Amino acid sequence: MKMVNINVIKARLSEFVDLVEQGETIVICRRNRPVAELRALGVVRTEPRPLGGTPIDVPAGFFEPLPDDVIAGFYGAQTSGASTAAAAPERFASPPRPRRKPRATR
Repeated sequence: MKMVNINVIKARLSEFVDLVEQGETIVICRRNRPVAELRALGVVRTEPRPLGGTPIDVPAGFFEPLPDDVIAGFYGAQTSGASTAAAAPERFASPPRPRRKPRATR
């Protein structure tokens, strides 16, 4: 790692870029205080990255709706055989927000 002041970088930029291409890291200084770093970029991908690792077989019934007793179980209802899934989400509805008082104006 080399430390170089800005005035030297401005005068010999192409030389320092060649050093960076060879793997060197250059610290750019202003009045001998580090302010920036000049280093090589990582390898740029030229082809798209493959998605996923292994193919997954999704069963045909995966997208079918769940039975009512399973849905009711998510909301904590007991499975009694009756359809309670329609009423369960109301239990978790948020309460109405209190109204704010208007701010006093000067």
